[in-house]
Formats: sequence, structure tokens, C-alpha cells
Amino acid sequence: MLDQSTRAEILKLHEQGHSIRGIARAMQLSRGAVRHVLRSATDQVPQLERPEKATPYREQILELYQRCKGNLVRVHEELVAAGAQLSYPALTAFCRRQGIGQERKLPVGEYHFTPGQEMQHDTSPHRVEIGGQLRLVQTASLVLCYSRMLFFEFVPTFTRFDCKVFLTDALQYFDGSCEICMIDNTHVVVLQGTGRNMVPVPEMASFAERYGFQFQAHEKGDANRSARVERQFHYIENNFLAGRSFQDWDDANRQARAWCDKVNAEYRSKLKACPRELFATERACLKALPIWVPPVYRLHQRLVDMAGYVSINNNRYSVPEEFLGLQVEARETKDSIEIYRGPRRIACHRRVLDATGCRYSLPEHHRPRGQGLKPKPSDSSPEEKRLRQEVPEIIAYLEALKKHYSGRATIPLRRLLHLAEDYPRAPLLQAIATAGQYGLFDLERVENLILRQLAREYFLIQP
Repeated sequence: MLDQSTRAEILKLHEQGHSIRGIARAMQLSRGAVRHVLRSATDQVPQLERPEKATPYREQILELYQRCKGNLVRVHEELVAAGAQLSYPALTAFCRRQGIGQERKLPVGEYHFTPGQEMQHDTSPHRVEIGGQLRLVQTASLVLCYSRMLFFEFVPTFTRFDCKVFLTDALQYFDGSCEICMIDNTHVVVLQGTGRNMVPVPEMASFAERYGFQFQAHEKGDANRSARVERQFHYIENNFLAGRSFQDWDDANRQARAWCDKVNAEYRSKLKACPRELFATERACLKALPIWVPPVYRLHQRLVDMAGYVSINNNRYSVPEEFLGLQVEARETKDSIEIYRGPRRIACHRRVLDATGCRYSLPEHHRPRGQGLKPKPSDSSPEEKRLRQEVPEIIAYLEALKKHYSGRATIPLRRLLHLAEDYPRAPLLQAIATAGQYGLFDLERVENLILRQLAREYFLIQP
């Protein structure tokens, strides 16, 4: 079929007085085609009116489309079962031309950003092989809109804690932040509302204020507004993840950061530069990071079980045995689990990302089976030291006396020292031996035994 410009040239040459044969020879067309254009007397291309096989079944197709929930395969099966002589490509072409099940495509806009104006953040699920196992992970990404600098990490889940940890790593990677962080309407950040009416969660708003930026959400369904970060997920999935496997989470994120360094330094024809070169301009416009911010952690209140462990995210971490049954506070950071009793840290473990249900113990927290708690060594009292030096014969009774009285037995030892200083050695030792034989630890009665011995031997009355 001749196009509109060719038809217009045929009409123009005919008006100039050229014959049909001359027009056909000059334009290398058939004389029939030239006559057909001259008979129509217009340069408009006629619409082809071809009967379609699916036209008689239009109402039936509309009904089946609703009943089969938009599945054209099932619609075709039902039509064939009803006796329609129609192929599946003919059905899909008919639906496409008639607009059945087809969404109208709308033109997309273009967004231009100045340096330091906006960064875009989003997450996307991907299938990644970690530790020999294919698993579903969350890919968190942040892109600077002007320079197209990219940073992403893999996490097993994406909560507010994970969001703050990721944004902290990303802002440290860029060494600054833009004025606006564009997000979708995710519940991780959004408290209520959508688009311009979005109100962020106070926890996340406080986090953003600490780094000098604000969260903004695009309108619901307007994914093109965050195309800078959305487009990168396709690039990550079909370039970085293609044919790669990782030993663990640390290995995956370490390779991801190295890949970001590589692609950020590559030349892009659309930008006529590489992101690193554009970032050199944008970096001066970024909000400077504060000199210090509190570390991101998630707080857990736990009771230490009788085995000496606390459970966090279905993983059990050991605690020293002296804290059995006590309330402790666990702080979950990006890399560690820190356990506090009051203001003092009593244990620190490396954080395990996967919920394994296993125990993770430190050797200094648990003694070998069969060894009980050993009493803490305590310094001897001055009274005990003097008794051991001056009267070494009564050390056995001294140990028994300390076991009989709780604590350091300071008062009984002081009384025993007075007895040793006031009375002669022989009756003292004889009385102590008698008291030790019968388990007598009342020092008043021990003194009476000494006085009786003295009365017999030293105070003899002559008749």
C-alpha cells in the first residue's frame, strides 16, 4: 500500500499535466496503482476493512473475560469448547485491537535534578544463592538523582531497624545526604497518608532530621517518579546477580559494594560522563554528615533462662552464669548483639542474620559440666591472720568456726583472738581441742572450759 507522501506526489504530478504512464515510470510504480490514487483524488491512506473471525463472538468474549479473570488462554478454551473456529493468536489480536483487557498507555515525563537536590530509596525482592541455598532476599538501594551514584545491600528482612542501618551505610558511602529522600508509600517510613499528604513515622522523621534530609513519597501508582532507583533493580538482577553465588551475607554485601565502585566509575553514553565525575560536582552540594550520631540499634528486654541464654530473633546467645533468671537489656546492632545489666555490658556476640534456632556461646560464660560455681577468693581478716601466725595449732578449729558462721565471721574471730591473748597456751589448746571434738562453737562456753582448767591446775587451795 502506498504511503501518504507518495500519494500526494502522484496527485501533484498529475496536476502538472504528466501522463499516467510517465508518472508510473518516474516513480517506478504500476499504472494500476497510479490510476487507483487518481480515482480516490485524495492523499489519505484508506483504512483496510477486513472481517475478523472473532467479531461474531465479541459479547461472548467479554463475558468470558470477566468470568475467567482476564486469562485469555481460558477464554480461548471455552470458545473452542463452544464450537468457535478461532485460533489463539486471532483472539489475542482481536482483544488488542478492541482494547479488551488492555490498559491505555500514558506518556511519561522527564525529571531534572540539580546537584544535592534529591536521592531515591526503594527495595525489591530477588532470588539469590547464599551458602549454597537459593533464597529470597530484600535488595535495598539508594541512588543520587543528579550523578546517578548507586549503593545497595542485601538483607533477609526490611524493617525500620534495617532501613536505618542501610541508610546509615549508604550516607557514609556517599559521605553526605541530599535534601530530599524520595520513597514509595511503604509502611516502613509512612505513618499515614500517601504522596504529598504522607506523614512519616516519628522515629524515621527523627532519623532523617539527624542527617539533614526529609522523606517524601510519590503519588500512589506513579512509579515513574522514582525511576532513578527503580531502573537500577533491573540492572542489578541481570548484571550483578547473573551467575553469582555467595558464601554468606557478608560476602554478598562485600561483593555488592565492590560492584558499586566499579559501575559508578564506568562511562555512560547517556550521561556523557561517569557517575564518579558528576559526583565530584554534586559532593559539594550534599549535606555534611554530623560528627557523631548515636549508633543504630534495636532494643530487647529479656529474662536470662536457667540454661544461661537469651533468645533474640530465634537465636540464643549466652550470658554469664551469675545472671541466671535476671532481667537484661539486649541491643541489636548491625554486626553485634550487646547484652547489658543496668549500665554495664556483660556480653557481646556477633549478630547472626538468619533465624537458625541455634545456641551461640562464649567459652567464658559456661563452666564445664560438673564444676559448680567457685566462691570468690576473699582476703583474710586481720584477726584470722594473727591467729594463724600466733596459734597455728588451732587452724582446724578456725576453719570449722568460719564455716559455722556466715560471711567472714569477724566477731567470733575477734573473740577467739582475745581468748588467745588473755589465757595461757596450754589450757587454751586443751579447751579448743575439746570444743572441736564436740563441735562446740559458742565461745562463751569455750571460755568456761578454759576457766575450769585453770581452776584445777593454777588455783589449788592448801588445807
